Amino acid sequence: MRKNWISHLPLDCSYGKISTPVGPLTVFVSSKALHRIAWGNEQETEECLLALHTFRKDEQHPLFLKTAKALQEYFAGKRRTFDLPLVLKGTDFQLQAWQALCNIPYGQTRSYAEQAEKVGNRNKARAVGMANHYNPIPIIIPCHRVIGANGQLTGFAGGLDLKQYLLTLEKNSSALKVAV
Repeated sequence: MRKNWISHLPLDCSYGKISTPVGPLTVFVSSKALHRIAWGNEQETEECLLALHTFRKDEQHPLFLKTAKALQEYFAGKRRTFDLPLVLKGTDFQLQAWQALCNIPYGQTRSYAEQAEKVGNRNKARAVGMANHYNPIPIIIPCHRVIGANGQLTGFAGGLDLKQYLLTLEKNSSALKVAV
């Protein structure tokens, strides 16, 4: 579902860029919801560049500002959950997989098989991995919380260093909350 994602954005969509510890994020919002966060190499793809030409930049859009604030709080260790309106376009299976991601608590991890079990079939771990790969709203839909059955970091669109960074951020923030 990553390919041709621009066709799913509404006409009133706009975007803005947020500086974060994991690099710049390009956030696409409309009057109704957050639609996509592009990061890393995805921001250089032909489709993302087309989206930047097609839609207007509006870093004063109320939902962009709310998203930016929520992400800043997350990276500062002050936010564990997100309450942003989302519009997700994907197959039924992808939508189920992304919902299962949202149910993984902050600071915890699950294996692909455990996520697949939540979707209804433990044997669909590879399919879950592919659905996670196409997650349109990384960090907020926490695909970084899914690891290999052996506890190792595997497959992550942002790269394994970024995955490790996010998991460490959450682990350290969780430890601080418990220690207080």
